[in-house]
Amino acid sequence: MPALPSLAGTDVPSPILSKLAARAELPSRLAVLAHPLVFTNGVFDVLHRGHVICLEQARALGASLVVALNSDASARRLGKGPGRPLNAEIDRGVVIAALQSVDLVTWFDEDTPVELLRLVRPDVYCKGGDYDMELLEEARVVKQWGGRAVALDFAEGYSTTALVDRVREPQRG
Repeated sequence: MPALPSLAGTDVPSPILSKLAARAELPSRLAVLAHPLVFTNGVFDVLHRGHVICLEQARALGASLVVALNSDASARRLGKGPGRPLNAEIDRGVVIAALQSVDLVTWFDEDTPVELLRLVRPDVYCKGGDYDMELLEEARVVKQWGGRAVALDFAEGYSTTALVDRVREPQRG
């Protein structure tokens, strides 16, 4: 993934900017984070209650939380629907970085974060409960160095895709 676009001199507060990290910066940025280190990933296109609950649950599993966002290209390959993601990768990163539960935000351009996981080497890898951890290559990779893979409780009824569909649906009545 290319370097992050410069946000210096923008209206983004520096505490938020300080949580954004390009992949090349990760080794030095990770070195100062407390352990156990928790890692999760996703598109996080339109932040909703389900996302916030999952991120809070993830943070509760350790001392630091790293969130890896799918790049725009990676998100498009997931086939979430026309015009997705709605928010650009840097904008999604700023929103996630603003959350108190999140310590560091980075991006990945691949279809899965497996290579990024090998670089970060978290103590805990987690995903929402709508994923079967036994089927995820990411879970197998983290277990190679003794890490844990955890399925978080799923906040039923909260989905960005459902929200986008509802907004796009013609109003009835």
